[in-house]
Amino acid sequence: MGITEAFRKVQSQIVHAAMNSGRNPAHIKLVAVTKTVNMPEIIEAIQAGALILGENRVQEAQKKVKSYELGLRSEKIEWHLIGNLQKNKAKTAVELFDLIHSVDSAGLAEEVDNHARKTGKKQRILVQVKLSDEATKHGITENNLMDLLTKIAKMDCLKMEGLMTMPPYFEDPEKTRPYFRKLKQLADKAIEKGFVLYELSMGMSNDFEVAIEEGATLVRVGTAIFGERD
Repeated sequence: MGITEAFRKVQSQIVHAAMNSGRNPAHIKLVAVTKTVNMPEIIEAIQAGALILGENRVQEAQKKVKSYELGLRSEKIEWHLIGNLQKNKAKTAVELFDLIHSVDSAGLAEEVDNHARKTGKKQRILVQVKLSDEATKHGITENNLMDLLTKIAKMDCLKMEGLMTMPPYFEDPEKTRPYFRKLKQLADKAIEKGFVLYELSMGMSNDFEVAIEEGATLVRVGTAIFGERD
């Protein structure tokens, strides 16, 4: 299956999952994850309708965002950072990305806020929440989430739009459901306290349909569009 066909299949699955759960498909945005994907494949995905591209690493994204090939295109492409962000890469991340999904500490938020102020930008961010015990996963813990949201809300150059999580990988996507449900509950609790959080970034190639059923507004899909990568 080619990239165009795969992209349209994912779009169709998003519509189906949304309608099955009584949601408006227009409220769900597809982030095409372009980690290690070459420019011709990225351009094919854009031609198929991809408007949001997600990158895991700041360094790799730098070459793509500023590439000559994409500079020639008329479509307005949004770039999202979906991978872990280190403080020493915050300046470049602010320069490159429309939305950063992975702010997980007050220190990192302050660094991003500081660089956004210097560039005269209101940086859109999501707060990453860690809901599993996996050592490889990043994120603020559930117990410390409200405190972090409170601190970020006081930062002038950050626009906090929602929450993100990465559950453990399961062959059976149903096993991810409790993690997605938990993130939605945490967002609802924060909204009750007055925070404006309308985005939920959750769900990847193997489980995005379950994530949509549980309230995802941003699904991060790479393998289902571009195929397996190293």
